[in-house]
Amino acid sequence: MSSIEELRELIQEKYGIEPAALDPHASMRAAGIDSLALVEFLFEVENRMGITLPDAYPDIDTLAALAATVDELRAAATTG
Repeated sequence: MSSIEELRELIQEKYGIEPAALDPHASMRAAGIDSLALVEFLFEVENRMGITLPDAYPDIDTLAALAATVDELRAAATTG
């Protein structure tokens, strides 16, 4: 199961952006989340989901890319 819905709910909670308004393949910046807010959001994702994003996380710009990374990290944690 993808974490995309969980991430959409978190964005709605933090920024008031309706989940249906978030295109998973568009830049989160296009949805009104500026660079600083995006970095803060990624730290929140780490805290809430109990993961550590890779050093390349600033390159994560879309909800789909973030969800794929979260899913991969969660899968690795359960198998390793």
